[in-house]
Amino acid sequence: MTSETCFDFPAALAANAAARPDHPAAICGSQHITWGDFIARADRLAATLAAHGVQPGDSVASIALSSVDYAVLWAAVLRLRATMAPLAPSSTPDQIAAMIADSGAQLVFVDAGNRAAFGAVLAGRTLVDLDALDLWLDPAAVLPPLAPLDPKAGFNIIYSSGTTGTPKGIVQSCAMRSLHITGGRRIGYDPDCVTLCSTPLYSNTTLVSFIPTLAWGGTVVLMPKFDTAGWLKAAEAHGVTHAMLVPVQYRRLLADPGFDATNLSSIRMKFCTSAPFAAELKAEVLRRMPGGLIEFFGMTEGGVGFMLAAHEHPDKLHTVGLPQPGHEVRIIDEDGNDVPPGTPGEIVGRSPATMNGYKNRPDLTAKAYWIDPTGKEWLRTGDIGRLDEDGFLTLMDRAKDMIISGGFNIYPSDIEAVLLTLPGVVEAAVVGVASDAWGETPVAFVVAPGADADALRAAANAQVGKTQRLAAVVLIDELPRSHIGKVLKRELRDGFKGTVA
Repeated sequence: MTSETCFDFPAALAANAAARPDHPAAICGSQHITWGDFIARADRLAATLAAHGVQPGDSVASIALSSVDYAVLWAAVLRLRATMAPLAPSSTPDQIAAMIADSGAQLVFVDAGNRAAFGAVLAGRTLVDLDALDLWLDPAAVLPPLAPLDPKAGFNIIYSSGTTGTPKGIVQSCAMRSLHITGGRRIGYDPDCVTLCSTPLYSNTTLVSFIPTLAWGGTVVLMPKFDTAGWLKAAEAHGVTHAMLVPVQYRRLLADPGFDATNLSSIRMKFCTSAPFAAELKAEVLRRMPGGLIEFFGMTEGGVGFMLAAHEHPDKLHTVGLPQPGHEVRIIDEDGNDVPPGTPGEIVGRSPATMNGYKNRPDLTAKAYWIDPTGKEWLRTGDIGRLDEDGFLTLMDRAKDMIISGGFNIYPSDIEAVLLTLPGVVEAAVVGVASDAWGETPVAFVVAPGADADALRAAANAQVGKTQRLAAVVLIDELPRSHIGKVLKRELRDGFKGTVA
């Protein structure tokens, strides 16, 4: 992709403001900002960032809940051709410190709660209070000219979860985001769309809706924290046309006592991603909510992405759909051979919408790919699936045993590593079990003779991020293993009889 074909996000935002300065750009609770004021504020922030030395290619980090000024920060950083590094407030202080160091960001934007939580581990960085931004803006700072667009340059860095070492930083390029933006136009994002973003602005789940909405001149409605009553109120009050939700949010909305009394007739299209979406739940969403329903399956890293237009294929609700335009998929066995339709295998794929790589980790980047006999690179998904005779993909299992809780990825090995540092723990295996509240939640099976399960759970949870906290610890005599010594996590998961809090 050349600079001529790559969508220029900051240039588009400026054009939106010039065309419709009084049209709403962003809303968050009682905060409203028009396109004209949004770009004026983003330009002032960009000029101040430049005065503090931010140049094209530099990284700027953020740790905050969603707000209008968080949206402004995205626009300002990208106006300088710099790279956004949004970080999860649910991370531990050690994780935050590691991610900031990896990103190279010297400027870190925080809200009050996260300054209190992480300020001690960010010594040496300039911390800027995002909820008191006016105090930091420099009215005399000069906005530099818009630098040339480099499609290969980093647009943002999304960090994976992790409790040991440095979480992986997934570098998404301007070219990759360009494809998300142009693809978004084909599925309904336009200047009149009103998109309700109820997941955080550090999540790729949110960004695949947030960025196309702003790019095409629509309105984003942001929620700092999801709750069903607040979502329903915002959707009705603002005439929301588009919404991205994870499955557990759909389930909670449909169960809200006020759901059927809420006027949602403005909704044109709903989206879902990030976690397994049961066919029964898809059917209920189609039956009870207006507008179309599109499910996405893919990785933040890119490669092959699948899309199911559920309203067009009611007989395929058990699948995650077809490969998106321009995406290639193969289902391979352990030896790299293609398997026949209907046969499970590892899902690998390739597309132009693929990450630059893991920041500062060429070793991990290389391991993320499978090279076919012709030399082509295919990104490994780590998932097991099968294609039907029509090319629709059914997911079978997650080969990496990743847990998806409330739409967020949790890697069992990270929690297992913490458990193994605790006194008396001999072995540990963490699996995801069903949770009405979160979709899935982690439970640990631990071999630790004479130990107290509640004490182990408390000790482990004190060392992991909020989304990684264990719902239960089960003490067992030994872990079930296969004949080659692999822990049989499916047996643990299927045999769990406890109560998930």
